[in-house]
Amino acid sequence: MSNFIDLVTLCDAGLFCPVGNFYIDPWRPVDYAVITHAHGDHARPGHSRYLAAQEGELVLRSRMGKEAFIETLPYGKSISVNGVKLAFYPAGHVLGSAQIRLEHNGDVWVVSGDYKVTLDNTCSAFEPIRCRTFITESTFGLPIYRWQPANEVFAQINNWWRSNQASGKASVLYAYAFGKSQRILAGIDESIGPIFCHGAVASLNLAYRESGVNLPQTLNPTEVEKDYDFSQALILAPPSAQSTPWLKRFGEFSDGFASGWMQIRGKRRHRAIDQGFVLSDHADWPGLHEAIDATGAERIIVTHGQVAPMVKWLSEKGLHAHSFITHFEGEQESDLEADITKEDFPTHL
Repeated sequence: MSNFIDLVTLCDAGLFCPVGNFYIDPWRPVDYAVITHAHGDHARPGHSRYLAAQEGELVLRSRMGKEAFIETLPYGKSISVNGVKLAFYPAGHVLGSAQIRLEHNGDVWVVSGDYKVTLDNTCSAFEPIRCRTFITESTFGLPIYRWQPANEVFAQINNWWRSNQASGKASVLYAYAFGKSQRILAGIDESIGPIFCHGAVASLNLAYRESGVNLPQTLNPTEVEKDYDFSQALILAPPSAQSTPWLKRFGEFSDGFASGWMQIRGKRRHRAIDQGFVLSDHADWPGLHEAIDATGAERIIVTHGQVAPMVKWLSEKGLHAHSFITHFEGEQESDLEADITKEDFPTHL
């Protein structure tokens, strides 16, 4: 491995490709930012120039503003940036999410960004890429995280919605505005009742629809009369809407939260919600290992999330593993460890 130079290093502004003279998901303003996806911890305003996957162009533009200089590439098409061959491949995380493949003098690196290996009909499926060095996320990098099939979670949401209707309560479901909300919209049974979306969700829905993603019809709560009966409705809102005056218009309601963190009992208690749904747009523990194994990489660099446990596990498997400590957060919450109890661990890993 000493025959190769590092194609990606960590600096004050973020991940940096010294040979190509560009940054990947930088958190400080730079001249040239290559973006894995449009979540705010990966795509920040203020860069002079952006390069991203074509599939997520409209979402990225909606978040970076009309003045941002954004160039895009279709998945699989490569360009040369100062002698570095660069291409985007689907990461399966959210619409437009990409892994970045870098090649220079026969050496191949892949920067994964955020990813999941399960299918999601609101974005292109994860595509494993062979490489020598793989930079992987580890947001849910503990053996306790094992997701059930998404269709089972959507069925749980449908049943909760129907149960609330029978009780005369509106159903308020908190979910991240970008990615998670659209995935829920595409997976639930729209025939159950009317669906309303917070403005933050609605703006992303528009970008998804304009990108060709099929989503059910939704309304903004401000589009109906003040005395509208929301008892049959599902209302999608970002987590920031919890405990705000915005909720008063819905009358009596039951609230839920859709997130991978709902697998931790303490998170459900601390959120003070009625129902938690375990649904994540990140890979679970088996998914992380499936993705890593598929790359055939001999060197793994772990970023954000449960970094130390993943590095230890990979090292014990005989891989050369270490970490980059980045500003990427994903769905990470700082008090995770305090919420994990013995009850959260399965008896068989």
